[in-house]
Amino acid sequence: MAKKKPKTPSNTIAQNRKARHDYHLEDKIEAGIVLEGWEVKSLRMGTVQITDCYVMMHQGEAYLHGAHITPLNTASTHFVTDPDRKRKLLLNKRELAKLLVAISQEGHTVVCTSLYWKNHLVKASISIAKGKQHHDKRQTEKERDWNKQKQRIVRSHN
Repeated sequence: MAKKKPKTPSNTIAQNRKARHDYHLEDKIEAGIVLEGWEVKSLRMGTVQITDCYVMMHQGEAYLHGAHITPLNTASTHFVTDPDRKRKLLLNKRELAKLLVAISQEGHTVVCTSLYWKNHLVKASISIAKGKQHHDKRQTEKERDWNKQKQRIVRSHN
Protein backbone atom coordinates (compact mmCIF):
# COMPACT_ATOMS: atom_id res chain seq x y z
CA MET A 1 0.00 0.00 0.00
CA ALA A 2 1.34 3.41 -0.93
CA LYS A 3 2.27 5.80 1.84
CA LYS A 4 0.35 9.04 2.05
CA LYS A 5 2.28 12.26 1.78
CA PRO A 6 2.39 14.15 5.06
CA LYS A 7 0.44 17.39 4.90
CA THR A 8 2.65 20.43 4.81
CA PRO A 9 1.53 23.01 7.37
CA SER A 10 0.04 26.13 5.87
CA ASN A 11 2.26 29.17 6.16
CA THR A 12 -0.74 31.55 6.15
CA ILE A 13 -1.32 33.36 9.44
CA ALA A 14 -4.40 35.42 8.51
CA GLN A 15 -6.34 36.39 5.39
CA ASN A 16 -8.47 39.41 4.61
CA ARG A 17 -11.38 37.90 2.68
CA LYS A 18 -13.39 41.10 3.08
CA ALA A 19 -10.89 42.92 0.86
CA ARG A 20 -11.61 40.55 -2.05
CA HIS A 21 -15.32 41.31 -1.66
CA ASP A 22 -15.06 45.09 -1.29
CA TYR A 23 -12.26 45.90 -3.76
CA HIS A 24 -10.91 45.10 -7.22
CA LEU A 25 -7.38 43.96 -6.33
CA GLU A 26 -4.97 45.17 -8.99
CA ASP A 27 -1.32 44.92 -7.98
CA LYS A 28 0.19 42.64 -5.34
CA ILE A 29 3.35 43.41 -3.35
CA GLU A 30 5.15 41.40 -0.66
CA ALA A 31 6.36 43.44 2.32
CA GLY A 32 8.18 42.70 5.54
CA ILE A 33 6.78 43.96 8.86
CA VAL A 34 8.61 45.42 11.85
CA LEU A 35 7.25 43.53 14.88
CA GLU A 36 8.01 43.30 18.57
CA GLY A 37 8.74 40.00 20.30
CA TRP A 38 5.33 39.57 21.92
CA GLU A 39 3.68 40.18 18.54
CA VAL A 40 5.61 37.35 16.91
CA LYS A 41 4.56 34.99 19.72
CA SER A 42 0.95 36.06 19.28
CA LEU A 43 1.17 35.50 15.52
CA ARG A 44 2.45 31.97 16.13
CA MET A 45 -0.69 31.37 18.19
CA GLY A 46 -2.83 32.91 15.42
CA THR A 47 -4.36 35.73 17.45
CA VAL A 48 -4.48 38.36 14.69
CA GLN A 49 -7.32 40.10 12.86
CA ILE A 50 -6.72 42.06 9.63
CA THR A 51 -10.22 42.61 8.21
CA ASP A 52 -10.02 46.43 8.40
CA CYS A 53 -6.32 46.64 7.61
CA TYR A 54 -4.94 49.29 5.25
CA VAL A 55 -1.63 50.97 4.40
CA MET A 56 -0.89 54.68 4.92
CA MET A 57 2.18 56.66 3.88
CA HIS A 58 3.88 58.92 6.44
CA GLN A 59 7.12 60.81 5.74
CA GLY A 60 7.97 58.56 2.80
CA GLU A 61 7.45 55.31 4.71
CA ALA A 62 4.56 52.83 4.62
CA TYR A 63 2.70 51.86 7.79
CA LEU A 64 0.12 49.15 8.38
CA HIS A 65 -2.97 50.48 10.20
CA GLY A 66 -5.88 48.49 11.60
CA ALA A 67 -4.12 45.18 12.23
CA HIS A 68 -5.18 43.91 15.65
CA ILE A 69 -2.71 41.49 17.26
CA THR A 70 -4.10 40.31 20.58
CA PRO A 71 -1.36 40.00 23.21
CA LEU A 72 -1.03 36.66 24.94
CA ASN A 73 -1.81 36.59 28.63
CA THR A 74 1.58 34.93 29.14
CA ALA A 75 3.38 38.03 27.80
CA SER A 76 5.74 39.68 30.21
CA THR A 77 4.22 42.31 32.48
CA HIS A 78 6.93 44.91 31.88
CA PHE A 79 5.97 45.33 28.19
CA VAL A 80 3.46 47.97 27.19
CA THR A 81 1.38 46.08 24.64
CA ASP A 82 -0.67 48.11 22.20
CA PRO A 83 -2.60 45.63 20.00
CA ASP A 84 -3.67 48.28 17.47
CA ARG A 85 -0.39 50.15 16.97
CA LYS A 86 0.74 51.06 13.47
CA ARG A 87 3.48 48.80 12.15
CA LYS A 88 6.17 49.82 9.68
CA LEU A 89 6.33 47.95 6.37
CA LEU A 90 9.70 47.15 4.84
CA LEU A 91 9.67 48.04 1.14
CA ASN A 92 12.25 49.29 -1.34
CA LYS A 93 12.14 52.77 -2.91
CA ARG A 94 10.53 51.60 -6.15
CA GLU A 95 7.69 49.86 -4.28
CA LEU A 96 7.17 52.87 -2.00
CA ALA A 97 6.92 55.16 -5.02
CA LYS A 98 4.39 52.80 -6.61
CA LEU A 99 2.26 52.85 -3.44
CA LEU A 100 2.45 56.63 -3.18
CA VAL A 101 1.18 57.04 -6.75
CA ALA A 102 -1.64 54.53 -6.11
CA ILE A 103 -2.78 56.20 -2.89
CA SER A 104 -2.84 59.63 -4.53
CA GLN A 105 -5.24 58.42 -7.26
CA GLU A 106 -8.97 58.92 -6.79
CA GLY A 107 -10.78 55.80 -5.57
CA HIS A 108 -7.62 53.75 -4.96
CA THR A 109 -6.26 52.48 -1.68
CA VAL A 110 -3.75 49.92 -0.47
CA VAL A 111 -5.04 47.02 1.66
CA CYS A 112 -3.36 44.10 3.37
CA THR A 113 -4.74 40.84 1.96
CA SER A 114 -2.82 38.31 4.05
CA LEU A 115 -0.08 37.70 6.60
CA TYR A 116 2.12 34.64 6.21
CA TRP A 117 5.40 33.05 7.24
CA LYS A 118 8.29 33.00 4.79
CA ASN A 119 11.00 30.91 6.41
CA HIS A 120 11.19 32.47 9.89
CA LEU A 121 9.99 35.94 8.84
CA VAL A 122 6.49 37.41 8.82
CA LYS A 123 5.47 38.87 5.48
CA ALA A 124 2.41 40.88 4.47
CA SER A 125 0.79 40.60 1.07
CA ILE A 126 -0.50 44.07 0.23
CA SER A 127 -2.53 45.00 -2.83
CA ILE A 128 -3.39 48.18 -4.62
CA ALA A 129 -7.19 48.17 -4.67
CA LYS A 130 -10.02 50.09 -6.29
CA GLY A 131 -13.34 50.18 -4.46
CA LYS A 132 -16.28 48.22 -5.88
CA GLN A 133 -19.73 49.65 -6.40
CA HIS A 134 -22.74 47.73 -5.04
CA HIS A 135 -23.68 46.44 -8.50
CA ASP A 136 -20.09 45.18 -9.01
CA LYS A 137 -20.37 43.12 -5.83
CA ARG A 138 -23.63 41.57 -7.03
CA GLN A 139 -22.10 40.76 -10.42
CA THR A 140 -19.16 39.03 -8.72
CA GLU A 141 -21.58 36.92 -6.65
CA LYS A 142 -23.54 35.95 -9.78
CA GLU A 143 -20.34 34.87 -11.56
CA ARG A 144 -19.26 32.85 -8.53
CA ASP A 145 -22.65 31.09 -8.34
CA TRP A 146 -22.63 30.35 -12.07
CA ASN A 147 -19.12 28.84 -11.84
CA LYS A 148 -20.31 26.58 -8.98
CA GLN A 149 -23.28 25.45 -11.06
CA LYS A 150 -21.04 24.70 -14.05
CA GLN A 151 -18.79 22.56 -11.82
CA ARG A 152 -21.81 20.64 -10.51
CA ILE A 153 -23.08 20.01 -14.06
CA VAL A 154 -19.69 18.78 -15.22
CA ARG A 155 -19.41 16.44 -12.20
CA SER A 156 -22.89 15.03 -12.72
CA HIS A 157 -22.18 14.22 -16.39
CA ASN A 158 -18.88 12.49 -15.62
